[in-house]
Amino acid sequence: MSLREQIVTLREEIQSSLNGIASADALEAFRLKHLVRKGTLQGLVEQLRTVPADEKPLVGKELNALKALAEGEYERLQKSFETKAAEKMIDVTLPGRDSEIGHVHLITQTLEELKRIFAALGFTVEEGPEIEDDYHNFEALNFAPDHPARDMQDTFHIDDPAGKYILRTHTSPVQIRVMERQKPPIRAIVPGRVYRNEAISARSHSIFHMMEGLVVDEGVTFAELQGTLLSFAKQFYGEKSAVRFRPSYFPFTEPSAEMDVTCYLCDGKGCRVCKGTGWLEILGCGMVHPNVLRNVNIDPEKYTGYAFGIGIERTAMLRSGIDDVRLFYENDLRVMKQF
Repeated sequence: MSLREQIVTLREEIQSSLNGIASADALEAFRLKHLVRKGTLQGLVEQLRTVPADEKPLVGKELNALKALAEGEYERLQKSFETKAAEKMIDVTLPGRDSEIGHVHLITQTLEELKRIFAALGFTVEEGPEIEDDYHNFEALNFAPDHPARDMQDTFHIDDPAGKYILRTHTSPVQIRVMERQKPPIRAIVPGRVYRNEAISARSHSIFHMMEGLVVDEGVTFAELQGTLLSFAKQFYGEKSAVRFRPSYFPFTEPSAEMDVTCYLCDGKGCRVCKGTGWLEILGCGMVHPNVLRNVNIDPEKYTGYAFGIGIERTAMLRSGIDDVRLFYENDLRVMKQF
């Protein structure tokens, strides 16, 4: 039997087999018989070398057409069986699935609540660049070029020809920018992301958020600072909250203090979180240093002011019970869905 006669015979067999395929198993048997390397079609392809040269183009064309027919019908039936199998897996009697709707991140929730409280106290919200120059981030805030206080903040430096740009280490440079363009009275808060070149651990991160506040006017006193922060603490931590101020040091304020609030987890009785003291440190504050006012052309003999800074991640951790700051940035829904 010639190769052309074998092609005609195999075509009839393949068409008959395709017409009788009613299951995925039958289709697989068809593939194993005709389409694999040792199948019937490949067997005819190997015989093509024995065909006379003048007949090869015609015989080869007929063989390719048969092969295309078999492979095309196989793929069509395969998709058909896969679709039917998928349809069987769907139970149309089951209730539909609700779409999951995201919610505001805990850090953003904390920031928004803080902004709401201070807006009610008459503060405006100010923003500024995250890439800062050395002057606004340090020098204007009373950090001399060789001031040891610069070592308190490990800085990310931007690779620029002038070597003066950095990622801001706090939001205080925005306070400088506000005072440069606006004369007193000034009453503003500055929320935002900041960067410090620190090892990432459960308690610290190279990226975090702060919210700083600034008030400058005639006759501003430390007592006003205390009253403002006490009002904030009672609104944010509860009416039973008490505060205390401890002396501290910041280059841009004098005098400077750190503020503690009654531990709201144990009502001041002492627990693991407050290390048995009954107090939680929540922010740093102080009266704006006269040198800072001079740097922005505000007369320190006429105006005084106060400033404070709150770490958002620390605040959120204390309120939520989260004990690892890295959880805020790992997008673990098991954690974030709780808040």
